Amino acid sequence: MNVVILAGGFGTRISEYTGVIPKPMVPIGGKPIIWHIINNFASFGLNNFYLALGYKSEIIKDYFANYHTLNSNFSVDLSSGEIDLISNSNTNWKVNLIDTGLNSMTGGRVKRIFQNMEKKRFILTYGDALCDVNIEELLKFHDNHKKMITVTAVRPSARFGELELEEDNVLSFKEKPQTSSGWINGGFFVIEPEFIDLIADDSTVLEKSPLEKASELGQLMAYKHDGFWQCMDTKRDQEKLQEIWDDGSIQWLPKI
Repeated sequence: MNVVILAGGFGTRISEYTGVIPKPMVPIGGKPIIWHIINNFASFGLNNFYLALGYKSEIIKDYFANYHTLNSNFSVDLSSGEIDLISNSNTNWKVNLIDTGLNSMTGGRVKRIFQNMEKKRFILTYGDALCDVNIEELLKFHDNHKKMITVTAVRPSARFGELELEEDNVLSFKEKPQTSSGWINGGFFVIEPEFIDLIADDSTVLEKSPLEKASELGQLMAYKHDGFWQCMDTKRDQEKLQEIWDDGSIQWLPKI
């Protein structure tokens, strides 16, 4: 099954990095976040990826074009320029890098990239969020309900301490807990090909008319994930993910 990753946005809320590199290349533990996302999918046996590129696409292309030399030991014969790998990165990923337009919206990027793929079910997610969702269970859920699209619903951590009050009395205090109510779109969609017909053109925002229409048609289902999910919208988010990496509790690693 193909995995599509949206990797073309401007990332303006994390401009400390994106003035120089695109958001999917922002590092966590010395590896770009896109590497972590791909590595997680690959652990479930998925190894064919389509990256929907836009802003600073040449940097992502350059990273994957030189992936083996960047992630392996090698020798260079300076008389001929020949490179011999001493140790290989041992990855079996196929990464398809597709330019989907500088200013395309998320829906437009999906429609464009679908034109370069087999017309069959695929997984779609964002290039700026890490999650420990079990992809096998997600696919089983999608198979069982037989609808057009599944979205993974998550409950993110609150940005501030949560107080439960009764008048002026604090009944409980939780420092930055996972929110106890309210689900949000966490990405990690499973999509049937007919959904593409709901996307008009490059100006279509995936999260607006296409998903709203699918919901109206009764074709949108939510897979509720109570585990780890963390987006990387801001520098603060990047620092949080780096802290998780540094202390060894890497929660986005799959539990299979």
